[in-house]
Amino acid sequence: MTTKLRCLLLDDEIPGLTYLKMLCEQLQDLEVAKAFNSPVYFLEEVPKLEFDFCILDIEMPEMNGLQVAALLKGKPVVFTTAYKEYAAEAFDLDAVDYVRKPVKKERLQQAVDKVKHRLESKNQGARFVQLNTEKGKALIYFDQLLYIKASGVDSRDKSALLADQSFVMLKNISFEKLQELLPKEGFVRVNKKEMISLKTVQTFSSDEITTKITAASGEPLKVVLSDAYRKEFIQRVNL
Repeated sequence: MTTKLRCLLLDDEIPGLTYLKMLCEQLQDLEVAKAFNSPVYFLEEVPKLEFDFCILDIEMPEMNGLQVAALLKGKPVVFTTAYKEYAAEAFDLDAVDYVRKPVKKERLQQAVDKVKHRLESKNQGARFVQLNTEKGKALIYFDQLLYIKASGVDSRDKSALLADQSFVMLKNISFEKLQELLPKEGFVRVNKKEMISLKTVQTFSSDEITTKITAASGEPLKVVLSDAYRKEFIQRVNL
């Protein structure tokens, strides 16, 4: 299974924004989280949204795309514009790509691939991730994280088991987002409600995984390996 990247779109011209959104929806590995035609409204909404990167027009009233990008605090940005003279300034802002209008589907896919590569490279060098928990923000170290399951109280929250046998409640985060944040070589989703660290796998069959984690019963924890996630799991354990 491929985890889709979530993007925000910003272009003050409605026809151009509509066309860009249509192109994005044709790419299998991309999901448009929200589209905006106002840079001011865009910046008001950004803190409330979950996304991986932005595709920004440059020439806009009120505020241009370069100014908007400077306020995004490190989120990857792809610029789309009819003008070539902004390229140097765009890359000074560490833009992932600079796509000239009219945007073509193949060229947009190249830009998305570049974003994906940057995000993967960033994750490979990291040893931990900062997540919201019931006790505030916490650093979750990858080598200490063993198992994650959806909360029985609120499925938007996730209960995470750590190596010291303690649990931490991760607040309002999807499994899709966790898959993006955690190293792909170390963690895999096994069904709709559970994700495990591959180092916990002891044995497995076509529909069940026995882990090295001790359940409350004193027996090894067993998790269901569902059809939708079996192929990816098999690929991971065979690497």
